[in-house]
Amino acid sequence: MNLLNAINYWWIGGIAIVVILAIVVVCMFISYYNKFVKSRNAVEESFSTMDVYLKKRYDLIPNLVETVKGYAKHEKETLSAVIEARNMAANSTTAEDKIKNEGILNETLKSLFAVAENYPTLQANQNFISLMNELRGVEVDIAEARKSYNARVKSFNTSVEAFPGLLFAKLYHFKKFAFYVVEDEKERKNIKVEF
Repeated sequence: MNLLNAINYWWIGGIAIVVILAIVVVCMFISYYNKFVKSRNAVEESFSTMDVYLKKRYDLIPNLVETVKGYAKHEKETLSAVIEARNMAANSTTAEDKIKNEGILNETLKSLFAVAENYPTLQANQNFISLMNELRGVEVDIAEARKSYNARVKSFNTSVEAFPGLLFAKLYHFKKFAFYVVEDEKERKNIKVEF
């Protein structure tokens, strides 16, 4: 009888250990899934915040173009390129497209500012000065939002690539996010605005 009791206790103990291990494994799966969801949502929220500032910028650009248009009537090609780039960036559907089209928009804005430099009376126009100051403020907000977005992307991507997170990331089909980086060396330079 003693041997039978010992076997029963051993058997029950083994089952208990298996149940405890199963609970630990299930908790790990749930924990990692929730961690990835929370981190992904933080990245998306950060991108949405940046997108708000980008949309504000998109709203400023047509007003700025119209102000310049009154002074620089023969610069229609530059003005059209700015509006076209603005529309491409505003209508981007993916983060990757938005990043690419923002680079194009930055280049066309530089050409718009270069045109404005050729017109001293435009640079003295109060409406132009006001729009440029507002645009500068939005650019600062965009830079801060990009910084926040990239920090959250770095955290998420590290979780996706580091062990054991990479196992769970593959299991749950979580993929890395793209950083919001300036691709072209010309784009790395600040937009110079002078009055």
